[in-house]
Amino acid sequence: MKQASVPTEAEFKRLAAVVSQGRYGPRNRMALMLSYLAGLRVGEIASLRWSDLLDGEGKVREQLRLTAAVTKGGHARVVFLNARLRREIEQYRSSLPSSPPREQPVLVTQKRAAFSANTLCQLMGGWYDQAGLEGGSSHSGRRWFITRLAHAGISPKAIMMLAGHRHLSTTQRYIDVNDEMMRLAVEIL
Repeated sequence: MKQASVPTEAEFKRLAAVVSQGRYGPRNRMALMLSYLAGLRVGEIASLRWSDLLDGEGKVREQLRLTAAVTKGGHARVVFLNARLRREIEQYRSSLPSSPPREQPVLVTQKRAAFSANTLCQLMGGWYDQAGLEGGSSHSGRRWFITRLAHAGISPKAIMMLAGHRHLSTTQRYIDVNDEMMRLAVEIL
């Protein structure tokens, strides 16, 4: 089975620009950023409620807790939200016509319902086509997240935990390597 492609930095910027356009641009950008900046799976993104992202005072949390019911492996986990993603969440929330109820899904369809994982997966796949990027899918963001952490020298064990994997071998399959990365690696010597 062919893996989802991992966009370059320039391709990611183009994808983000394409996704951000149109009536549903803020919502679509939020979905993209949850995938790329937190490494969330599409089903995890679809399951998010505002209460997962905001504390009791309405501030964006620094971490969210995913219950076993919404994770692929059936194991609860903590997801850390970096400063960039927290700003994206604030920006998205401020784009909404009114403050959403805490139990409302973060991402809603044009019919004002929660996304299913399958529908969100199909939507994301279309974004890559619109941006002219071959091989992209809802899994590209997770692969980008894991690859970027690996190439930044983050501990493999930490990456495994952040990705919600149970085995390091699973995490290693997500890491993309290209000629530019290999050239930079040997320049360190």
